[in-house]
Amino acid sequence: MAVVSTIIKRLLLGLLTLFVVSLIIFGSIQFLPGDFAEAVLGQAATTETVAAFRKELGLDQPSYIRYFDWIGSVMTGDFGTSFSGRAASGVDRSRSVAELIAPRLANTLFLAGMTAVVAVPLALILGITAALWRNSYYDRIVNASTLTTISFPEFFVAYILVLLLGTLWAVFPSLADVQQGMSFGERVYKTALPSLTLTLVIVAHLMRMTRAAIINLLASPYIEMAQLKGESPMRVILFHALPNAWAPIATVTAFNLAYLVVGVVVVEVVFVYPGIGQLMVDAVSSRDIPVVQACALIFAATYILLNLIADVIGIATNPRLLHPK
Repeated sequence: MAVVSTIIKRLLLGLLTLFVVSLIIFGSIQFLPGDFAEAVLGQAATTETVAAFRKELGLDQPSYIRYFDWIGSVMTGDFGTSFSGRAASGVDRSRSVAELIAPRLANTLFLAGMTAVVAVPLALILGITAALWRNSYYDRIVNASTLTTISFPEFFVAYILVLLLGTLWAVFPSLADVQQGMSFGERVYKTALPSLTLTLVIVAHLMRMTRAAIINLLASPYIEMAQLKGESPMRVILFHALPNAWAPIATVTAFNLAYLVVGVVVVEVVFVYPGIGQLMVDAVSSRDIPVVQACALIFAATYILLNLIADVIGIATNPRLLHPK
């Protein structure tokens, strides 16, 4: 019961956090420079025309009314209508925000999934083997390589990969122009460079945390007892140290998976990848408020959800909660 009640409390706290984040998102967007109505109508538009256009878009209402209208629609699955396509002539060619986001979100999830499938197992293997042969030349090489990768920003790694694998040796395309209707193999080929960029960053963080968590547990008395019984170092790590290291490893894995969805904006912009990050950048440039709000809320919900999953895993693997005295 202690585990179930703790998990329910975390879920409720996650919903409260998402509500607070929605307030921050809505309030922050109000401070974006410029005005969509003025940008569309131009400087020659009269004050009356601008006011009428703002009323048509609903921008003339008080902020708290617009917030509750927006959050109420979101709770029903309606993210609103994009401002792009609106014109002062009264012709409305705009599309729903959900219609714009759906294919972009699918592309981002494909990129994140492709990266996670390679990065997470590779990071766990490197972290476990580095802990097993700690202070060896292998451990030092792996640590130096990952530390070098962490020290470089994502856009720098991306441009280096473009230079090496996209220009000097044209192995992969420099631009990830993924389109609907592509075969799976062609999509993987087009997404190779952005996926490799994210993989290098994810592997570095997750490998170092896995290594540190396992080495920290190797000094525990039960590990020493297992070693005194004559068990092999690999068995000690896999069957004794690793199960107790899942909580910190799961937390870092969740953070990195959240980064794959939330933090891909820079990588998508560099490779012109048609994901939700690129869509958000374009929406900010055109002052498309509904799209910006929806993208930011999706980012926040993804980050909160993955951290909740990490908390649940940490709680479910905690012996003190599973076996209370």
